[in-house]
Amino acid sequence: MLGWLERPGVKWFLPVPLLVALAPLVWLFFRDTWRHLEEEACELRAAERGGRGINLRPAAVLVMGALILTMQDYYGRTDFFHAQVLPWLKLKAAGHPGLATTFSTYDALGGRLWWAVTRTGGYLLPLALWRLFFRRDSLLDMGLRVRGFLEHAWIYALFVVIMVPIMLVVSHQPDFGRYYPIYDQAGRSWVDFIIWEVAYVMQFFGLEMFFRGWWLRGTRVFGVGAIFSMVVPYCMVHYGKPYLESCAAIVAGTVLGSLSMKTRNIWSGFLVHVTVAILMDILALDHKGQLPTALTPGSTHAFVFTHWLAIVWLVWAGASLVLAVSLGRRLRRWQARRADVLGGA
Repeated sequence: MLGWLERPGVKWFLPVPLLVALAPLVWLFFRDTWRHLEEEACELRAAERGGRGINLRPAAVLVMGALILTMQDYYGRTDFFHAQVLPWLKLKAAGHPGLATTFSTYDALGGRLWWAVTRTGGYLLPLALWRLFFRRDSLLDMGLRVRGFLEHAWIYALFVVIMVPIMLVVSHQPDFGRYYPIYDQAGRSWVDFIIWEVAYVMQFFGLEMFFRGWWLRGTRVFGVGAIFSMVVPYCMVHYGKPYLESCAAIVAGTVLGSLSMKTRNIWSGFLVHVTVAILMDILALDHKGQLPTALTPGSTHAFVFTHWLAIVWLVWAGASLVLAVSLGRRLRRWQARRADVLGGA
């Protein structure tokens, strides 16, 4: 049905009109946030000029960010794990048959856990180092505060309501089916599936903390430029994934970055990211007929769950309900304000 999307003459150019079409919507939704960021940046630059100081935070973010992302790409890959780490682990386990069997059974999972742990650790490393150089900065101000989260929960719900139908469409694309889940044995057993998804979620927390928390707060003197300085490396960490997803990361990075600065925390973006990622894994496994049934690899014990698609639609329905309730409250507040104005007149 969507085979025309796979034509090279269509696929390579498709992101351009989509970006042009989405740009006005993003501007309308976040224009007040962007203006506030510019005002805040002007105040920060004025304070620097008055104190004759230099704000080294952006330089620290860009240098540390480049170094961490480079180290992750060279030493956090699964092929590095299989070439360097796994042989060492097997050597240490040589005298322990049980461990040797475990390493053999879960060698692919181990590679993906290495990827998830090195990503999470690298993304969170700046939090451990930042106070050494900038003692007055609070780590809570890097997106960790929960105040105001419920007030903006409708934004999370809105994105989930939009993304679920999109996922149902793109999950039929061949390149998405080939790539997801990233751990290609996630459906081998419930143990594989659960361990992988937990590691996957932790990686997303680190990613949101790195890009939408630390990076944005450290470069906020750039104003709106802080968001787009983050979007470039965020898009690049998607290289190797399906082409359209890498292009979509430009929009996602801009939206999630703007959302983080609007809400002053990373939690809405984190929940959006995790919800989409887990549901995409479920849909990909479902289309390949590889959803987990065995409890462990090679186990004769099985647990067959037949309501996976119901989970997808329940998430969508729950988000729709949250969105409807939030919009209802906003409508009532607007009507109350309008009544006050008319009554005063």
